[in-house]
Amino acid sequence: MSLLVVMGSGETAPTMVKVHREVIALSAAATGGGPAVMLDTPFGFQMNADDLVARTQAYFADSVGTPVEVARWRRADAPVVESETALALLHRASWAFAGPGSPTYALRQWVGTPVPEALLDIAARGGTLVFGSAAACTLGTHAIPVYEIYKVGAEPRWEPGLDLLGRLTGIEAVVVPHYDNAEGGGHDTRFCYLGEQRLALLEGDLPDAVGVLGVDEHTALLVDLGARTARVAGNGLVTVRRRGVSRTFVAGTELGLDELGAMLRGDARDGQGDAGPGGAAEGTGGGAGAAAGTTAGGAADAAAAADGAAGERAAASLATDTALARSRFDAAIAAADVDGCVTAILDLEAAIVAWSTDTLQSDQADAARRTLRALVVRLGELAHVGARDPREVVAPHVELLLEVRARARAGKDFATSDLVRDRLAAAGVEVRDTPDGATWQLRES
Repeated sequence: MSLLVVMGSGETAPTMVKVHREVIALSAAATGGGPAVMLDTPFGFQMNADDLVARTQAYFADSVGTPVEVARWRRADAPVVESETALALLHRASWAFAGPGSPTYALRQWVGTPVPEALLDIAARGGTLVFGSAAACTLGTHAIPVYEIYKVGAEPRWEPGLDLLGRLTGIEAVVVPHYDNAEGGGHDTRFCYLGEQRLALLEGDLPDAVGVLGVDEHTALLVDLGARTARVAGNGLVTVRRRGVSRTFVAGTELGLDELGAMLRGDARDGQGDAGPGGAAEGTGGGAGAAAGTTAGGAADAAAAADGAAGERAAASLATDTALARSRFDAAIAAADVDGCVTAILDLEAAIVAWSTDTLQSDQADAARRTLRALVVRLGELAHVGARDPREVVAPHVELLLEVRARARAGKDFATSDLVRDRLAAAGVEVRDTPDGATWQLRES
C-alpha cells in the first residue's frame, strides 16, 4: 500500500498521534521494513533547526512510538558526503516525513536535485510520504510563498511547486494547508495566512485545470495511491475549492481520486450542487468562511459522529487545553472541590508535556506555564482558608452545645440556656428557636 498523507498542521502535535500511528502501521505492513526518515529541509534555514530536529524525533519516539532517522538536507550545496548520505537513507526508507518551515526555502533546496525523485521512489516501492504544513505546500502544481506574502508584504503570487501530487495521482491542484487558520482573530488568516481576498486574487492566476485542495489544521488527507482513494482524518475538514466555490468533506469521508480530480478541474458530474456522501456544497465568494458559517454546523455534527468511536477529539492547540484546564479549575475551586482543582492542574501539566515536542513556533507554552503557576498559587490560597464547609467543621460542637441548652431549658435553668445561646452568638453562630426545635446558622463574616 503506497500512501501520500497531507497534513494541514499539527504534524508534531498530540492531535495527530492517532493518524501517525495508523499510517506507520499501514506502511510497515506494506513494505515489511525500511527506516522511518524525516527531511529537515523546510526549517533548515532556522537557527534552532537542530532543536526542531530533536523535538520532532522525540515526538515520534515518545508519542507515536516510532524512532525516526534524519536525512539532513538543509542546503542543496551541502558537502557531497552529507548529500549522498541523505539520499542513501531515503533510498532505504519505507516512510518519509517533512513538515513545518518555509515552502519556498524547501523548494529552493529540492528543485533540480535528486530529492524529488528519491521521494517518488519511496512511494513506488510501496512506502509512505507524509507532508505537513510548509512541506504540504510544495506538493501541488503551485505553492504559496507564505513567509514572503504574510510576513514580508510581497505581492500575492504563486511559486512553481514540486507537483508530487500530480505525478503520483494525476490530479492537478494547489495544496493549501492551515486552511481554517484563525490566529489573526479579526484579521483573516484562513487559507494558509492568505485570507479570502488574496486567495480569490491568486485563483484567477491558476491554469483552468488546477483547483485548490485545502486541508484544515490538525487534519489529514490519506491518499491510497494503489486503491486510488482519499480519506479525511483528524479534527477538521478537507475542502475542494474552485474559483470561489467550495465543497467540504468531514473526517471519515472517503473519495475516489477520479472524483476528487474531477471536482478540482470543475467537471464533476454533480456540478455545484450536492457534494456527495460526506460533503457539503457552498455558495460563491464565501470559501472556507461559508464552511465555518452556513455549513459548519452540519459538518461538525457529521465529524463528531465519524469520530464517535474514538471518543473526545484531542484539543487543537495547547491554548485550548490551557483554557479548558483553567475553566475546570475555576469550577472546582468555586465548589471547594480540592480533587477537581488538583486534577485540572495535573491535566494542564500533562498537556504542556504532550505539546512540548510540537514544532509550531508560538508563545502558547509560556502562556500555559504562567497559567499553571497561577493555578498552583490559587490552590495554595485555598489551603490557607480551608476548602471544607465551615458548617461541616463546627457542626458536631454546635450540636453538642444545643443539646446542653435544650436540657437546661427543659429543667427551667434559663440562665444556663441563655449563656449557651449568647456564647454561640459571640462565636458567630446564630440560634433560632422554632416549634420543631432549635436551628442554627453561621453568620457571614
